Amino acid sequence: MRFSVLGSGSRGNCVYIESGGTAILIDGGFSGKEVVGRLKGIDREAADLDAICLTHDHNDHIAGVGVLSRRCSLPVYANPGTFAGGDATLKKLWRRQEFDTGDEFAVNDLVIRSFRISHDTADPVGYVVSNGRTTIGYCTDTGRTSHLMRQRLSTCNAIILEFNHNLQLLKNGPYPPALQQRVRSSQGHLANEDAAAFLQTILHDHLQQVVLAHLSEMNNTPQLAIAAAASVCTDDQRPQLLLATQGGATRLIDLV
Repeated sequence: MRFSVLGSGSRGNCVYIESGGTAILIDGGFSGKEVVGRLKGIDREAADLDAICLTHDHNDHIAGVGVLSRRCSLPVYANPGTFAGGDATLKKLWRRQEFDTGDEFAVNDLVIRSFRISHDTADPVGYVVSNGRTTIGYCTDTGRTSHLMRQRLSTCNAIILEFNHNLQLLKNGPYPPALQQRVRSSQGHLANEDAAAFLQTILHDHLQQVVLAHLSEMNNTPQLAIAAAASVCTDDQRPQLLLATQGGATRLIDLV
């Protein structure tokens, strides 16, 4: 299995995953043109995609989904709450594929399972994507962690995990108190310290890659996020750490 985080942050989120002859996106929070360009940057074509899976209905996760679905004849998978909340942005889709949160469904070679997370939208989810040999976990836009998240992500070979903000930078930064409270709430975003503590509970010998995602450009730095993640990784359990950025795609990462 291979994957790339095409971009991650408050201005757009999108992840590409492929295995065998199957290729999907998780979210599409950039314009359709931008997603196509970022795919070309990793030598992939939007025409070869098989589906788009949505985590929730915020614009930075669905902005380009409608265009991509219509132009590339792509089914879009989401739960009823996400479809309802995003309807005005998504508009007419080539095909809507509804699932209930917690369901497992297949897109050709890939088996995808959703799980509940905590964010200020109708019914947000994370995903575990498997080809029967390796698995990728995706979990961003959550204000808290849970036993369920730990259960779903604890055997993944790669994890894309939110490291959104540093508490001190948020407290001393330009955000007004109400927005700070929203970010710090149980339905907001994970602080570096909380994400690192959660990561420590799901480390295992077969975890190859951890991608730090959805960093705040205002309330975090790459150095602080990487330091927080590295602090919980021992020599015996040291997956590769990679930072996802807002401005461009990560390299195409191979899982073995």
